[in-house]
Amino acid sequence: MDSKKIYLTKDGLATLRKEHEELTKKKRPEVLARVSAARDLGDLSENAEYVASREELSFIDGRIDELDELLKEVVLISSTNGKAGDNNIKLGSKVTVRIDGKKEVYMVVGEFEADPMERKISHESPLGKALLGKRVGEKVEVEAPAGKIVYTIISIG
Repeated sequence: MDSKKIYLTKDGLATLRKEHEELTKKKRPEVLARVSAARDLGDLSENAEYVASREELSFIDGRIDELDELLKEVVLISSTNGKAGDNNIKLGSKVTVRIDGKKEVYMVVGEFEADPMERKISHESPLGKALLGKRVGEKVEVEAPAGKIVYTIISIG
């Protein structure tokens, strides 16, 4: 993994740490016990439980390694970012925009925390990039498959 910084809010960091702890303290020991029990059943070449539990263990170990690397590169999005009264949009900002007469609210977050269903957009997405640094009243244009979409920034907070 390259040493690209991973931007997370406090909640996003807590979620990653919780997943890491769940995998290392609970799931991995459970799967190790299954591997050991399956190994004790005898012929490993025809033991589906052994093969399945080894594959699951391999997946868990890979995810733990991935989380270890991510956690080393985390940059916490400052709690002073995105507060009401900020003049411009930055990581952590909650932004209200108008699109074709409709209001939408987005939060600009790091890529690992992005979740379109929760209106959390990555600072590296086309909309996220367009919004960063902008102020209330400004308009941003974003290329979308359906054409250009114009967003008018109503509030930052």
